[in-house]
Amino acid sequence: MIKCVILDDELLAISYLKLLCSEIENVEVLKAFNNPKIFLQEINDIDCDVCILDIEMPGMNGLQVAELIKNKKIIFTTAYKEYAAEAFDLDVVDYVRKPIKKERLQQAFEKAEKLLGEQRKNQFFEWNTNLGKTRIPVHDVVYIKTSEIDSRDKDLKLKNLSEIILKNLSFKNLSELLPEKNFVQINKREMVNIDFIKVFSTSEIILEMNSTDGMPLKLSFSDTFRSQAIEKIRKID
Repeated sequence: MIKCVILDDELLAISYLKLLCSEIENVEVLKAFNNPKIFLQEINDIDCDVCILDIEMPGMNGLQVAELIKNKKIIFTTAYKEYAAEAFDLDVVDYVRKPIKKERLQQAFEKAEKLLGEQRKNQFFEWNTNLGKTRIPVHDVVYIKTSEIDSRDKDLKLKNLSEIILKNLSFKNLSELLPEKNFVQINKREMVNIDFIKVFSTSEIILEMNSTDGMPLKLSFSDTFRSQAIEKIRKID
């Protein structure tokens, strides 16, 4: 379900947008505003995914409002095509011309849904573990290795030093669950979060995590993975 908030200075336009949204599957309008200042006072306390903003409004236009919004996807609506370039400079989801048609608004929400899905993937992933189905914060994962007990499983270590066993999961499938830019496989049995690499050379890496003996955890590249892994680490570094 995509939760959205509407801002438009015209009450008739708000009513029409609400009607269109009600006809689009998996879209819910939480609240609507006709005053930009009141909208800005409340928006950070509303748990929504998307803000639909009219651009042409008295006092403060939608472009100015958008610059003050954080962590929300934005769909602009306007009757004026001359704002298009400036709108897209703000990296918004879409720019929908008035009069708005249901099919065009639905297309904008489909774009938003895709972006939200990618964003959520970059925050968490879910898998069956030794604790049951578990939601795991991606950026807390430091290190993953093939289990010594069952090679089909993976031992995952988090930055708080806790450990989770991912059940029956290959590195190939794991790569599809994790944000590709943050994780790199360094050999047949191990994968690391690049953000936690402290030092690396052409033969090994040292993580910002200690091993069981209290010393910094050192891991080795294999010949098969070395070149590609080092190239990826250097790009981030």
